[in-house]
Amino acid sequence: MSAAPSLKLGFAGTPDFAVPALERLAERHRIAAVFTQPDRPAGRGQAVHSSPVKRRALELGLTVLQPASFKTPEALEMLRAAQVEALVVAAYGLILPAGALEVPKLGCVNIHASLLPRWRGAAPIQRALLAGDPVTGVTIMRMEAGLDTGPMLLSRSIRIDARDNAQSLHDKLAALGARLCEEALQALASGELPEVAQPHQGITYAAKIDKAEAPIQWQRHAEEISRQVRAFNPWPVAETRFEGRQLRIWEAEPIDSPPSSGDARPPGSVLTATREGVDVVCGTGVLRILKLQLAGRKPLPAGEFLRGQRLDGSRFGNS
Repeated sequence: MSAAPSLKLGFAGTPDFAVPALERLAERHRIAAVFTQPDRPAGRGQAVHSSPVKRRALELGLTVLQPASFKTPEALEMLRAAQVEALVVAAYGLILPAGALEVPKLGCVNIHASLLPRWRGAAPIQRALLAGDPVTGVTIMRMEAGLDTGPMLLSRSIRIDARDNAQSLHDKLAALGARLCEEALQALASGELPEVAQPHQGITYAAKIDKAEAPIQWQRHAEEISRQVRAFNPWPVAETRFEGRQLRIWEAEPIDSPPSSGDARPPGSVLTATREGVDVVCGTGVLRILKLQLAGRKPLPAGEFLRGQRLDGSRFGNS
C-alpha cells in the first residue's frame, strides 16, 4: 500500500493543547497558514502575550494569521487565499461560521478532548474529572455549525488515573489528539474515512470553568472535593479560608477513616496535621490535603507547610 499523500493544511488553535498537533502535522504536511487568537494582555503587569500556538508556529517558520473574528469578509478571504485542502482546528476559541467551514475542499476537522457526545463544549477535561468519569478520550470530528455536533471520524479512549489532574490529563489528551488527527488526515486524503453521526443519547455539555467554582464546600463528600481539587489544578485551583486568608489546595485525596472520627466535628475541621498530610472533616468522609498554599506564598507539600503554620484544631472555610 502506498503512503497517503501529504496535504496543504490550515491550522487553527490557540493554547498549549493545540501545540502537539501543530508540531506533528508540520512534519508530514504543508501548513499554509496558522490561525490563532490575537495577542492579549495577561498577568499582573498586563503585558501583551502571544498564544502558545503562535510562538511555536513562528519557531517552525510558519505563516501566522490572527483575525479577531472569522465573521468578517477579511478573515474569510485570508482562509480562501491560503488555498488549503483541509483546516484542522484544536481549541481555537473562535467560532467558525458556515462560510469558513465550506472553504476547504476536504472540510474542517476538529480535535476534541472527550468521547463525543459526552462533554461537548469548552471544558471537557475539567468536567470529566469533576464528574468522576473513569474514562475519557479524543474525538476527531468534521465540523458543522452546531457546538461540537459534527459527525465523528475517529475516536480513542484512555482511562483517567486516580491521580490525574487537569494538567496531566490535558497533556495525555493533547498527545493523543495529535496522533489521532494525523491518522484521520491520512485516511481522509485517501478517501478511506467513513463518518459516523453522533448518537442522540448521552449528550452532556462542558460549561467553561468559572473562578467562582473554586471555593470548597466542606459539607460535600470527600471524594467530590478531591475531584474538584484535581479538576482545578492548575487553574483556578480549589481554595478555602484559613484565619481570614485564602488557602489554595493543590493536591488532596480522600482517605479511609474510623466511622466516628468526624462525627463530633463540623465539616472543615482539621482532624490531624502531620507530614503525611492535613486531614479535614467533610460532610461525608475525610480529605487528606497533600499540597497547599497560603496567599502570597508558594505551594508546599504538607510537611513543609507545617513548619511555618499550626493547623491542629483549626477549621477551614468559616473563619
